[in-house]
Amino acid sequence: MARILSIDYGLKRTGLAVTDDFQIIASGLTTIPSVELISFLKTYFTKENVATVIIGEPKQMNGLPSESTEIIEKFIIQFQTEFPSMKLERVDERFTSKMAFQTMIDSGLKKKQRQNKGLIDEIAATILLQDYLNYKK
Repeated sequence: MARILSIDYGLKRTGLAVTDDFQIIASGLTTIPSVELISFLKTYFTKENVATVIIGEPKQMNGLPSESTEIIEKFIIQFQTEFPSMKLERVDERFTSKMAFQTMIDSGLKKKQRQNKGLIDEIAATILLQDYLNYKK
């Protein structure tokens, strides 16, 4: 089987998570500056077998698109231009950042470590991917 990659896209930073080859467990991959994302993905896709990419779909509590939807939609157009054969799925990402922060607290990270926004983005991408895997079952 091939891996599934999750993208928690942001204006400044993007968190990435990936499954194992059997698509059972989601693990944080990294956080990179968003301007470097396409370049990173080109390299990553040549080294790893990725079948599907999951991108968070930000929504407000009432289900309507959030303010960041436009930014993500622009990235998706760029992604599909660069990787036209890659399967892309959108997943509701409401609460993933809050759950990521709570995960950091629950795991005992100190306050200074919890201020690492890059780590929050990576954990959010991992939660997004694990939720997707759980839903797929």
